[in-house]
Amino acid sequence: MSVVPSGAPGPSVITGDDGVQRCAWAASDAEYARYHDEEWGTPLHGDRALFEKLSLEGFQAGLSWITILRRRDAFRAAFHDFDIERVAAMSDEEQQALMLNPAIIRNRAKIVATVGNARVTLALQRQAPSVVDDDALDRLIWGFAPPRRHGPLATLADVPAITPESTALSAALRSLGYRFVGPTTLYALMQSSGMVDDHVAGCARAATAVTAPAS
Repeated sequence: MSVVPSGAPGPSVITGDDGVQRCAWAASDAEYARYHDEEWGTPLHGDRALFEKLSLEGFQAGLSWITILRRRDAFRAAFHDFDIERVAAMSDEEQQALMLNPAIIRNRAKIVATVGNARVTLALQRQAPSVVDDDALDRLIWGFAPPRRHGPLATLADVPAITPESTALSAALRSLGYRFVGPTTLYALMQSSGMVDDHVAGCARAATAVTAPAS
């Protein structure tokens, strides 16, 4: 689910109390503004960091992104700072205990999927004997980055919810055994990890956010 509301009615850019013009969705909450300014559209690399974003995007399904942002520290504590090896080793008892943790989203299917996705990632990193490829997930995900867009989108109404690239990435991850990785979820991941720049014209970030170059 994208952070941008479906249909995006109303203005596309709003000037905050600090005088900064931002995409209008970021004006509704101070944490949204911080996320917009520091993370959304900023290139993110590293298997641990991308696994965290992939996991949080999975937990967002059916919820608002602000709900996840406000619980991110709790998620990090619950899932060992998203250390892939430690999450992959979580026992059934540990997973069940998370169902009693009110600080996170207590959805058993999503908790189990997060642990399962860590195990898939670990297997991806260890395909070669005695070799750990710590960038395997990074290369896989960024391999589906679309070509660089020439200029910002005109309005929030132009921000897509799904693209051919997010659909292809979804299929690739599902084929490996990942769960909660639908095309809409993965387009939101592309936005949050800077694979695409969906800051709109007039936003202060539109001129500085960077997407991956075309291969």
